[in-house]
Amino acid sequence: MNTPAHDAEFIARLRAILGANHVLTEAQDIAPHLVEARHLARGSAIAVVRPGTTAEVAQVVKACHAAHVPMVAHGGNTGLVGGGVPFGGVVIALNRLKAIRDVDAGNSTMTVEAGVVLADIQRTAVDAGFLYPVSLASEGSCTIGGNIATNAGGTAVLRYGNTRDLVLGLEAVLPDGSIWNGLSGLRKDNAGYDLKHLFIGSEGTLGIVTAAVLKLFPAPKSRLTAFAGADGPREIVALFERLRAAAGEMLTTFEIIPRFGLELVLRHSPSARDPFASPFASYALLELTSPNAEAPLEALLLDIFEKALEAGEIGDATLAASRAQGDAFWHIREGLAEFQKHEGASIKHDVSVPISRVADFLIETIALCEAELTGIRPCAFGHIGDGNIHFNLTQPSGMEPQAFLAQWHHFNRIVHDQVAARGGSVAAEHGVGLFKRDELPHYKDPVALQLMATIKRAMDPQNLMNPGKVIAIGDDLPMFNPGG
Repeated sequence: MNTPAHDAEFIARLRAILGANHVLTEAQDIAPHLVEARHLARGSAIAVVRPGTTAEVAQVVKACHAAHVPMVAHGGNTGLVGGGVPFGGVVIALNRLKAIRDVDAGNSTMTVEAGVVLADIQRTAVDAGFLYPVSLASEGSCTIGGNIATNAGGTAVLRYGNTRDLVLGLEAVLPDGSIWNGLSGLRKDNAGYDLKHLFIGSEGTLGIVTAAVLKLFPAPKSRLTAFAGADGPREIVALFERLRAAAGEMLTTFEIIPRFGLELVLRHSPSARDPFASPFASYALLELTSPNAEAPLEALLLDIFEKALEAGEIGDATLAASRAQGDAFWHIREGLAEFQKHEGASIKHDVSVPISRVADFLIETIALCEAELTGIRPCAFGHIGDGNIHFNLTQPSGMEPQAFLAQWHHFNRIVHDQVAARGGSVAAEHGVGLFKRDELPHYKDPVALQLMATIKRAMDPQNLMNPGKVIAIGDDLPMFNPGG
């Protein structure tokens, strides 16, 4: 930075653009923007600014560009890979960009600003008779700008795809402060490069998304949630294949939960109940939906479960008899990450492998981790229907949390080597950020890394947009050290 952190002239320039109330410089005001969601990393910043329009975002970016000041965009700050941790410079908080600009029922689209909370988008879609299908545990606080920046997934990717599949157009502020208006609602447009895909999943390293045109879908008029128990991952995958063949696109969600994960929720949630009288090694949470109110979902699922029982794929299954019971099933799944905190430190991996290799990956990688550290408690769960597993490792009971976290990189290598051996990805839906940046050179094609660096240098030659995230550009980059 050519401008020192205490440069009053630069801060005065920001206040002239936004007003003094929207330029925060006091330590207590900045503090919440410096730490990531799990408090595993903390950064620094000279100011947090809160623009209220795309034009104001552009003016702030121009000022930072002219002064060579780094920038990090923030939405709900719910990311899990340290992608929003600032390394000096300015945090650009986008929460005031919260307008829903348009709902076009005829085109089945919604145009929203980056700071709109995901749950508000979901509700607006429902009110208009539609569905916006991205659903995440943090949907009450995460924003659509962050979802786009990280290409968020969630529990309905199996049916509707990732965020990338749901964005038709974008508006973004580029590193020099210019505004790209790509807010198209077109489903077919081959007029040159599809530029929106540069920004989706780029984690704010190439520009700042300020608005988007999103796809909407017919609202489901029938829904059925169910829980099944099986002897292990192979049987759960076999059940998924049977469901996929019989139910097709009506199969919206298919999640795997290990017995240890269910026990966590039962232990720490007074309202949780075991769906079955006897325990199973693995469970499936699944959901069928249809835009047809008369769709025979129950008859279809009962037939599938009967055949799965006969084939030995499952040992028991239960259908939610009410919305409340369905919500209780979902409470088990949604409480997994939260209730892990009560058991001590966790080393978490968000990975994906081809669905055909999920069972082998789970069985063999769990065995390797258990052999490596006595008492380690694997909790591998997630979106088995799209191959995305949250392969979390809970510390042994009684072990010091920091001693366990000090083995983060060691267990990364064990888990990620198994992912790579099966043609998978070490960053499935949470992104790369800081935590996985130095993993990419181990596993990503070197030509791909070179292309990424070329794009970054071409679009952001000063390396001001969220520097040190996703890909290493320049020297003296902070390293992630959770055990330090």
